Amino acid sequence: MTDPVSRKREEPGTATSTVADELVRMILGHMVPGASLPSEAELAIQHGVSRVTVREAVKMVAGKGLLDLARGRRAVVKAPDAAALGEFMIYIVHSDPKGVFDLVEIRMSLEVQSAGLAAQRATGPALAAIEHTLKDMRAAQGPSAGDEDEQLFHEADVAFHQAIAMASGNRILTSLFEAMAPALKRSFFLSRRGRQIRGQNAEHTILAHQRVLDCIIAGDTPGAEAAMRVHLTDAARDMRAAINGEKWSG
Repeated sequence: MTDPVSRKREEPGTATSTVADELVRMILGHMVPGASLPSEAELAIQHGVSRVTVREAVKMVAGKGLLDLARGRRAVVKAPDAAALGEFMIYIVHSDPKGVFDLVEIRMSLEVQSAGLAAQRATGPALAAIEHTLKDMRAAQGPSAGDEDEQLFHEADVAFHQAIAMASGNRILTSLFEAMAPALKRSFFLSRRGRQIRGQNAEHTILAHQRVLDCIIAGDTPGAEAAMRVHLTDAARDMRAAINGEKWSG
């Protein structure tokens, strides 16, 4: 935990964000729905900040969908919803190397089905949306691509998978992918490092996406499912290479 004296020297916004992050870890790691947070005074002492900073941090966490606030009583941990699910996945992926493989396992179930349903149900506009995200991926990679381009590449990658979920016509799948998006970005950064370790580049990822899209356009349900399964299997291999090739930093 950050030293209280050092914390007090931080800029207010930084201290608030840091306390909010620590509250998220505490809630997701140790608390159950319906449990009350410690009082503002207790949290202020625990984190070495003012009660005003604690109050703002609690509001930030409530904005993430993890806390229920009511005047005159302590903040209460909320039952999970889509926002809380997203926060939980981010926490797992960032804090535990096994978390990225838990995410891949879930994706293997959801995205294989999503690709198959998209092959059956995708409309013209839905196909155009998927194609647009693939064009964005191509535009963001190249010999002069920098950190900002990498971020754009991963954002387009996430958008590709979300567009397939939308093309499936299943609203629950779409909502789940919205919740997964931030955690997916983290896993995609790991995949990139793994590709480099294995001597591959972004073009390999684009080609894997293109194979999925080609099957969806052709209405080939088994082919779309198989192409997505191969893509996710390769992604897991890349992430394993990244984690084994460097010390896990969370």
